[in-house]
Amino acid sequence: MHKPAATYSVLFVCMGNICRSPTAHGVFRHKVAHSGLADQVRVDSAGTHNYHPGKAPDERTQRHAAQRGYDLSDLRARQMLATDFDQYDLILAMDWDNLALAQDLCPPEQARKLRRMTEFCQQFESPVVPDPYYGGAAGFEEVLDLVEDACEGLLHHVRQQLQLRSQPL
Repeated sequence: MHKPAATYSVLFVCMGNICRSPTAHGVFRHKVAHSGLADQVRVDSAGTHNYHPGKAPDERTQRHAAQRGYDLSDLRARQMLATDFDQYDLILAMDWDNLALAQDLCPPEQARKLRRMTEFCQQFESPVVPDPYYGGAAGFEEVLDLVEDACEGLLHHVRQQLQLRSQPL
């Protein structure tokens, strides 16, 4: 009998789910697909606030991501739910404020699942992925730089987790 492949799920969280978290969602989804893990890794994003339910990512976010080869056009904003802590193995907040809001929603026994996105950065040192919404093009490029870097570290982490889960008991 064939044992099903281990799976792992990641949720990216920012405030409105139209700039940073969909960028991370799209970049990580792309990296997962290109690493051959698309059937084992589930990727999603959400906002701590319900500002833009059902809306596509900000057009500036989509444009800058597309310039680097990431298609975010199918993503739609949604609000983070308490049930997300049951559904995802790892929940990554983009900044301290959204981490605190997610912690408020998080059941204590699930707290280990909640981390900051930039903890996975390998080249850049930044405590947060800054919100580009009220700034110019450079802010969207900085988000992509940080997210691409963090997604490389995250992909390494997820591969390790999948290996641990696929080992016999």
